[in-house]
Amino acid sequence: MNASINSDVASVMSALGIEYTVIGCDPEFADTQKFCDHYGYSIDEAVNVLLVASRKGEPKFAACLVLGTCRLDVNKTARKKLGASKLSFASPEQTREMTGMELGGVTAFGLPENLPVWIDSQVMECSRVIIGGGNRTSKISLAPSMLLKIPNAEVVENLAHPASSG
Repeated sequence: MNASINSDVASVMSALGIEYTVIGCDPEFADTQKFCDHYGYSIDEAVNVLLVASRKGEPKFAACLVLGTCRLDVNKTARKKLGASKLSFASPEQTREMTGMELGGVTAFGLPENLPVWIDSQVMECSRVIIGGGNRTSKISLAPSMLLKIPNAEVVENLAHPASSG
């Protein structure tokens, strides 16, 4: 499969000196669980980039990176960290407007400079992770340490918790 990441994302990654491998993806299988099931990757190494948005007052956003096996702690950790009284996942429209990317392909690279990028500490425990390529036709495989090259990235303890298996 001919795979290429979003050209703006590739430019940013090059400028930051990010080492990565591109994985091609049929857009039909771009969502994390479908991607892992179809291509044989472990959900334990898949990272979702989730945009959250304040629901009251001045609009505030943050990009949160969590493992595919975890759930973002929207109501406590993320809400408090963003300083919002109410917080929710950004809508697909807000995500497109803020990132220029479609759900299923959002990546942490090439985001607006004023957008905080929070990485759940569990992501850093992986030997490699797979993240969106900025489009629904590619994924990026890289060492989690490469995520720390993002200028506004921060590792956050307890940003996510393991999803219940029932």
